[in-house]
Parts: sequence; structure tokens; C-alpha cells
Amino acid sequence: MNTTLNIGLAGLGTVGGGLVRLLSENAEEIRARSGCDFNLKAVAVRNPNRKRDLPEGVRLTTDPMTLADDPDIDVVIELMGGIDTAKELITRSLAKGKQVVTANKALLAEEGESLFRLADEKGATLLYEASVAGGIPIVQTLKESLTGNHITSLEGILNGTGNYILSEMTSKGVNFAPALAEAQEKGYAEADPTLDIDGFDTAHKLVLLIRLAWGVDYPYTKMPIEGIRNLDKMDIDFAREFGYRIKLLGRARMRDGKLEAGVFPTLVNHTYLLARVGGAYNAVRVEGNAVGSLFLHGLGAGSLPTASAVLGDLISIARQNNKLNSGFVKQVLPQADILPPEEACNTYYMRFMVKDDPGVLRDLSGALSDQGVSIAQAIQKGQSEAGVPLVFMTHEAPVSAIRKAVETMRKSDFLLAPAICYRVMG
Repeated sequence: MNTTLNIGLAGLGTVGGGLVRLLSENAEEIRARSGCDFNLKAVAVRNPNRKRDLPEGVRLTTDPMTLADDPDIDVVIELMGGIDTAKELITRSLAKGKQVVTANKALLAEEGESLFRLADEKGATLLYEASVAGGIPIVQTLKESLTGNHITSLEGILNGTGNYILSEMTSKGVNFAPALAEAQEKGYAEADPTLDIDGFDTAHKLVLLIRLAWGVDYPYTKMPIEGIRNLDKMDIDFAREFGYRIKLLGRARMRDGKLEAGVFPTLVNHTYLLARVGGAYNAVRVEGNAVGSLFLHGLGAGSLPTASAVLGDLISIARQNNKLNSGFVKQVLPQADILPPEEACNTYYMRFMVKDDPGVLRDLSGALSDQGVSIAQAIQKGQSEAGVPLVFMTHEAPVSAIRKAVETMRKSDFLLAPAICYRVMG
């Protein structure tokens, strides 16, 4: 490796701007830790006429493919986002033997198999610390620090937008719509927040963590996903009464040799650290058979935290400590042996809006009992025009049993609104 590492950067938005700043402000630390000078040679942008604070001599281009084609560029950093153009750039860069750093979790989750395969064929590096949980070093932790462990489970708050909304609903007692509006006003949520609030962003990140933790590919299209769009303040209040907080979690664990994974609103015991993660922060909890429980917490997005993760990958490349892109010697990973989602067993929080009639409690509990679902606790209180809320906390039961019981209830005249069913952790 030369003492100067020439960099081509595609994308000069929030994270790209933060990276340019760190390359300048932390140049001395970078040199001391890597033995290299990092030279930003070219930047691909959409609008070359906009005024930008870049080092002297940096070439601007509107064609990101020129970064891959430039023989003097050693590393291409992809921070554009999106799928098609980003995939073309990374593919072209790897094919030409360049090292690649990306923060593109959607691309790696949906198209990562082909990209990692190409990197392996070319003996190239594809690093992606910034793709999951911003500044939290969870990728490197799974890839390096925990390699002596058999990972039994991981769960995390992987989306700052969703966590900010849930934190506002919990602390201020507001409903979903005003909490989302505030998140958008403060810049935590996009104008179209679908990826964040419907759980897709969390699922992209969970796919990447599964690859690192277990060395298998869990196809994104097979991941069960449920977001928080329809979450009601009433459920946050009931959860608190039971001693829980509601969080949007990505979870994966081994069950009898099969991998169970998904993204769901989940009740987390208020004594757990995950329950106390507020605002736009992220957190990941990993359980290993040697290390026990490990908890990582920090900013999950933003200019400098995410740029810090990109810079960490650059330094890894400079040190030439970067050959195992997946964290496993076998770079082309086998398909995961997936536990069918309907067979997954969980404890459940269930809320029903019902008529205030005799026998309703008996009939609802009977529908659950017929499917082998046992009730641990029940609350019935309050009344509104929408009916009486009846809440059950169940013992552990398979998803299929919960679904069948709810379908029986739906076909009857018990329910005045669709049943609410959330998983419970701890």
C-alpha cells in the first residue's frame, strides 16, 4: 500500500460532508493510526455548480463511474444511496480491483450476495461499518471482536426515526401523528418516512447483522416486518402499566438449529437497557456463549457519527486489515436455515376493543384456549365510543396459534376494531 491513499467519493450529502470535514480535522490522528495520508482526489456530485468547502485540487464530476475508471484512485466510497447506480458503481470499482467503502444498507441487504461474491473473486475489499447503526461499531465488533463466540441472539433499536417517535409518544403522551410531525420538523424523519416507520430500514440492517453473526444469508424478501405506523398511545400506556416500554426492534436468535428473525414493535421490560434508549439513539444487544451479554449504544445517524464509521473503514484498508468482508473465511455464504415465521414462539401483548357485554371475556379467552394459548394477565378498564379495551398478556405461544385465535375472534361479533398483537421481550 502506498503511503498516500487516493480516494474517490460518490455523494457529498450529510455523511459525505462530514467525511470531508473529518479527513481535514483529524488528518494528524489518521496518519498516526494508519501510516497513510488520505488524499481526496475526486468527488461525484449532482450539482457541480453549488459552492462547496473542499480541499484545493479536488476534481468534481457528475459521473460517479469516472471514479471507478480512474487508475489513480485506490478506494471508492459510495455514499449516494439508492440501488441501481450505487450497485453499478460498486460492481465496476470491484471489477477494476479497487477497494470499496459504502454506507448503503438497502443495497447490501437486497443485492449484497452478488457484490460480496464479486469482491471475493477479485480479492477486493468491501467494507460497510456505516451501513448499520451510524457511529456504533457493531460491524467490526461482530466481524473481529466476537469471532471466538457462538452468537445465540441479537436484538437492536436500529432506526433513530422510529425510536424518536416512540420516545415522544412515551414521554409526552402524544399519539403517533403529532410525534411523526415533530420528528419531521426536527429533521429526524423524511418527508416520506415509509422506510423508517414501516420497519424496512431496520430489516435491511438486520439482514447485514445476521450475515456477520452467523455467516448465512437471510434473504430480505423473507424477513417478517411490522412497523409502528398504526401504534396507538393506548398501547404505550397499557405497556407501561405492565412494566414495559414499546420499541421497534430487529431481532434474530437461534431456535433448535434454525434462525428466527424479524422486525416488530416489541414490549421491552422497563429494567432492560434497551427500554431506556431514547430519542434518535440506536442500541444493539448481542448474546454470545463466551462473552455473555454485550450492549452497544450511540448515535445511529448524523453527519459526523456516520462519517466516523466510514473513516474507520478507510483506516482498516490503509492497514491492509480487511480481507474477510463477511467476517468468515468462506465469503460466499450459504442460505440461512430459517425457522418458518408461523412457528416462532413468543410471549404476546394483545388488546381488543370489545362491547361491554356479558360473556365477552369468556369468549375471547376461550378462542385463545382452543389454540393452546394461556393467559398470564388480563386488564379491562375504561370505556369510550370505540368500546372497552380488554388487554391480555399471554404465556409463550407460536405465531400460528395467535393468528388462528384472532381469526376466530374476527369472524365473530366480539371485536369492534382489529386486534392488536405485539411481541414481548423480557
